[in-house]
Amino acid sequence: MINKVEICGVNTAKLPVLSNKEKEELFVKIKNGDNEAREKFIQGNLRLVLSVIQRFNGRGESVDDLFQVGCVGLIKAIDNFDITLNVQFSTYAVPMIIGEIRRYLRDNNPIRVSRSIRDLAYKALQVKEKLSKQNQKEPTIEEIAKELGVPKEEVAVSLDAIQDPLSLQEPVYNDGSESIYVMDQVKDMKNTDELWAENITIAEAMKKLNNREKVIVNKRFFDGRTQMEVADEIGISQAQVSRLEKSAIDRIKKMYH
Repeated sequence: MINKVEICGVNTAKLPVLSNKEKEELFVKIKNGDNEAREKFIQGNLRLVLSVIQRFNGRGESVDDLFQVGCVGLIKAIDNFDITLNVQFSTYAVPMIIGEIRRYLRDNNPIRVSRSIRDLAYKALQVKEKLSKQNQKEPTIEEIAKELGVPKEEVAVSLDAIQDPLSLQEPVYNDGSESIYVMDQVKDMKNTDELWAENITIAEAMKKLNNREKVIVNKRFFDGRTQMEVADEIGISQAQVSRLEKSAIDRIKKMYH
């Protein structure tokens, strides 16, 4: 239970809270090799670890184990934090703590993933990040596979294998005006929009769409592709596919209402 008071022998109700000034002063001492200051800084940021592990509640994992792993992430963040940057420590530390916990969950997943698949997935993620920065857009599976020199199917399988289970209602993208959820990325042969689309006058409806919208509607509702697959095939982001798909459906619906 995440709300238990004592975790790993630590009374979470009595954890200290450091002011920004105290953090700055302690960090100067830490960089000068003061272990006592380092320990005090760790204790003063354990609440940060507690707030992060709340996100992983309900997975059946021991809260004590998650807390310990989160503390490893916190310590890594302390050791790597650059005090010359104009960034709050918590802003830097939270992703480090989350990353450490996710690695732990992947490595301890009851569905075992082979080392070779994990290695390929991590290489693919590195290439994805490199290409994203280089081209200022998210690369396709084909582009990642080409860079690695392996079949695209192997890249797709490896990336799928290291993903944590998610709720279908989990948001995966938000542009400030609308969200894309996991359910938008999966196939559903009982989807009401698909059944509706199969029963309209196709020829007339499709005339009202531009070429890209026609391609997306055909692939999504008649070829059974997911939004991610369509995005990969036509070389745009999944967010763009979602927007174009919804726009096309709304336009067609208006013709028949």
